Amino acid sequence: MHTQRMAVSVSVLALLTLAACGTESGSGSGSGDGSDTVQSDVPVTGVAWSVDSLTVDGKKTEAPAGSRLEIDPKGRAKAGFGCNHISADARVEGDRITFGKPVSTQMACDETTEKAEKAALAAMDGEVTAKLSGEKLTLTTEGGDTIALSEEKPAGLVGTRWAVNTLLSGETATSVPADLPKERVPHLTFGEDGTVHGNSGCNSFHGKAAVEGSTIDFGPPAGTRKMCPEAEMEVERAVLAALDGPATYTIKGSTLTVTSKDGKGIGATAAPTKSEGTQEHG
Repeated sequence: MHTQRMAVSVSVLALLTLAACGTESGSGSGSGDGSDTVQSDVPVTGVAWSVDSLTVDGKKTEAPAGSRLEIDPKGRAKAGFGCNHISADARVEGDRITFGKPVSTQMACDETTEKAEKAALAAMDGEVTAKLSGEKLTLTTEGGDTIALSEEKPAGLVGTRWAVNTLLSGETATSVPADLPKERVPHLTFGEDGTVHGNSGCNSFHGKAAVEGSTIDFGPPAGTRKMCPEAEMEVERAVLAALDGPATYTIKGSTLTVTSKDGKGIGATAAPTKSEGTQEHG
C-alpha cells in the first residue's frame, strides 16, 4: 500500500452515501423505519453544514475551504477539514447535542489544516448548544467555544466540475493521494447531452452517462492511452471501475458519491468550471 494513501473506516463511507436532502422538525409521528431516527427541535440532522470558523479558548480559526460537518439522522457526526476524517457519536435532544469522544484518521496535514482540526476536536467533545438563525448554525460548548456553520446547498450534477478525492470499494474508503500532479487529479463533468468527460488520474476520457432518477448508466469510456507512474494508474483503474455500467449517485451539499452495482465507487467535491459560468442543475 502506498504511504500517501490511507484506508478509512466504513464510517466515512456512511458520510458519503447519505441521501441528498435536509431534515426539518416534523410532526413527530414518523413512519416506516423512522423510529430509530433522532428528533430535534432544532433541525440540524440530515443537513450538510459548511464550517465557517471555530473559536476555542477565545482564539478564532477560519476553517479551511471545503470544511464540513454533518449529523446523520441516526446520531453519528462526520466532519472533514481538508485532510483527516473525524467522526463521533452525537445525541440530539432539543437544542442540545452531546458528542462522544471524536475519532480521527491520522494523515499528515499542513499547518493551517492541522490547527483547524485541533480546534474542531476540542469543540466536538461533550455537550454543545445549537442555535439556528436562518441558514446559519452556531454550536456553543459549556466553556464558550463555538463552531460557526452555514447550510450547504446541493450542487447540481450537471455542469459542475467534480474533483475526485475518495475511492470506494465495498465498505472501505481510500483517499486519493494528495501528491498527484495537479493535471492528474481525477475529475469529471456531466453534460446536459447525457455525456461525461474528465480525467481518470492519468488519461483524459469521455463517454455516455444517461441519468435517470438516482441512477447513472455509464457507457464504455474512450480517451487517451498514456502510461503514468503506478500510483496514478492505480487511481485511474479505480475511477474507471466506478464509471462502468449502471451506478447509483447521491449529492449531499458539495459532495457527490457514485457507487456501481459491485460496490466500486468514488467520492468527489464540487468546483464549477471556469468556462461554464453558472451551475446547471440536473
